Amino acid sequence: MRTRVTMLFAVFIVGWLWLDARAQSGGPTVSGAHRFEKVTDGVYYATASGTMTVGSNSPIIVTDTEAIVIDSEITPAAARALVADLKAITDKPVRYVIDSHYHYDHAHGNQVFLPDAQVIGHENTRKRMLTNVLEQYTYLTSVEPIPTRVAALKQRIVAETDPQQKALLEQQVKNSLAYLEQVKETKVTPPNVTFDRKMTLFRGGREIQILFFGRGHTDTDVVVYLPKERIVCTGDLMESVISYMGDAYVDEWPATLDRLMTLDFDTTMPGHGVVFKGKGHIEAFQRYLRDLLKQATDLKKAGVSAEAAAQRIDMRAFATDFPQIRAAGIDAAAVRRIYALADHPE
Repeated sequence: MRTRVTMLFAVFIVGWLWLDARAQSGGPTVSGAHRFEKVTDGVYYATASGTMTVGSNSPIIVTDTEAIVIDSEITPAAARALVADLKAITDKPVRYVIDSHYHYDHAHGNQVFLPDAQVIGHENTRKRMLTNVLEQYTYLTSVEPIPTRVAALKQRIVAETDPQQKALLEQQVKNSLAYLEQVKETKVTPPNVTFDRKMTLFRGGREIQILFFGRGHTDTDVVVYLPKERIVCTGDLMESVISYMGDAYVDEWPATLDRLMTLDFDTTMPGHGVVFKGKGHIEAFQRYLRDLLKQATDLKKAGVSAEAAAQRIDMRAFATDFPQIRAAGIDAAAVRRIYALADHPE
């Protein structure tokens, strides 16, 4: 089961809540459903404020004439909230949306930005989003487990004696059920501007490179590079946490990251997690991927099923770099993917 899905449903929408923008001392600007962390002048990192789960984190680039959004978030409702909340940091309209890849938690808000904005993505992103993505495993794991999860939460509510914890659990129930309603509005909307290897925008003195380095998290991953600011926005090609691997090319991913690291940058704004500095964390993830691939390959050769292998694979050697690792075992979707590509290379 997709690990991130559980996190996504911890605080899903109960409805619109507009908060007056407030600048916290030395901290981010919070507006409605979003928290905007200023990374440098005109560059922000939008994350959920707690009033709504928005799926991916969305880097925002403000030029002299417009705002550029990287990843349109998980639902049309989340995208509308982002448009409203952006008023806390800029009065400029959104004219470009860049899809870092095709996954639902990054691109299912696209429909909200058309026709006023252009949606840019890799050619493969458009191809993927023109298929039955709403029927595929990666998306279905965001909706199908909800009834079971809600039932379990309700049992915990009955047994919970702490009023604060009970209120939190009740909120999770409301948010999860609200999400089921909100996804009904989704109309999968692929990019209307595509490219193969490189596209560059020159907007108000900013150079914004959109680059495809190869397959990794998916076959659609692009990064957005600001050479003057030495910033790269990586989507899920490189997160500060362990990325979902159910659609990954684990054998090719480390080499793709090698090509990423040829860029001159010192700040990474990932699709999930937190902004981080330097390239050491990327190198640690490369080591993780290589070790994971070796363990999975060895277990496959030994005749171990993907589900059993997922329980046996032990990545605790990487817990220092990725504290989310607390025990042996990984997401079975990652192992099924490695096994499938070993049998049927794409």
